[in-house]
Amino acid sequence: MDKIRAMITGIEGYVPEYRLTNKELESLVETNDEWIISRTGIKERRILKGENQGTSVMGAAAVKELLEKTGTDPMDVELIICATVTPDMPFPSSANLVADLVGAKNSYSFDVSAACSGFLYALQLGAQFIQSGTHKKVVVIGADKMSSIVDYQDRTTCILFGDGAGAVMLEPTTEEFGIMDAILKSDGAGAPYLHMKAGGSRKPATAETLAAREHYAYQEGSTVFKFAVTNMADVSAQVMERNGLSGDDIAWLVPHQANKRIIDATANRMGVGSEKVMMNIERYGNTTAATIPLCLWEYESQLKKGDNLILAAFGGGFTWGSIFLKWGYDPK
Repeated sequence: MDKIRAMITGIEGYVPEYRLTNKELESLVETNDEWIISRTGIKERRILKGENQGTSVMGAAAVKELLEKTGTDPMDVELIICATVTPDMPFPSSANLVADLVGAKNSYSFDVSAACSGFLYALQLGAQFIQSGTHKKVVVIGADKMSSIVDYQDRTTCILFGDGAGAVMLEPTTEEFGIMDAILKSDGAGAPYLHMKAGGSRKPATAETLAAREHYAYQEGSTVFKFAVTNMADVSAQVMERNGLSGDDIAWLVPHQANKRIIDATANRMGVGSEKVMMNIERYGNTTAATIPLCLWEYESQLKKGDNLILAAFGGGFTWGSIFLKWGYDPK
């Protein structure tokens, strides 16, 4: 019996219209355009505005376009997985809300929380449902409304993050395409360096936690940078080595868009030239679980059937990982 693999058969993205530029940030905190660009590579980021606008709104927008693009009846979708650290509410999951918004009434759905590595975790999980032979159509979303947990009085974090969503359709194939291999890692000892202090069961919301501004993303930038550079590069090199791949064999590196310096270091370690690195951080910033699918969406027209892609990410938890993916279709 031929081996079943999970292949991406469609990709779609969504970003809000509002652009938060570096110039506008200069009016909020002590910073400037040159300082931000030189340290992060970010020029602007998209922000979701309006009342009752949560992560599911962006996820649903991406999925609706994905279903139309792939000619998929919403009733044929069997599973929706949403990677996010900014769900609309503690429960129900944002994936449940997306399923309702797009009319996927026959699917079941749930969220995955792994910060910036969330899309990789969800993609590998979705692939396993396909590979088992029990599912034919799985939608995997990476979506985050980071503006909802960013402190716009903290110049070290507010310059980094934006809002957005991306979604892929996974379907089975017996050809040598799709998700070929994955290495996923985590280390909870990294929690003190990148986390949100309050709002969970350990430290529920109180007037004191609100006054102390503890409901925002917190990170120790230099420590996170060092861990990210080392681990993201190491795991990408490992997945290449065990699949007999060199830098010449890679058509595209698809890195999490956290910081241009981290991306450059990862590409250098892999022996991949800058012309093979997907990058849109200058326009969207760090959209957490959405960065990788947004890159695939924007570069879709440049992808060719059989291209070897390495997806790589590092995030809070700590979480990190890399996926070797062989692209399954030519530009449409």
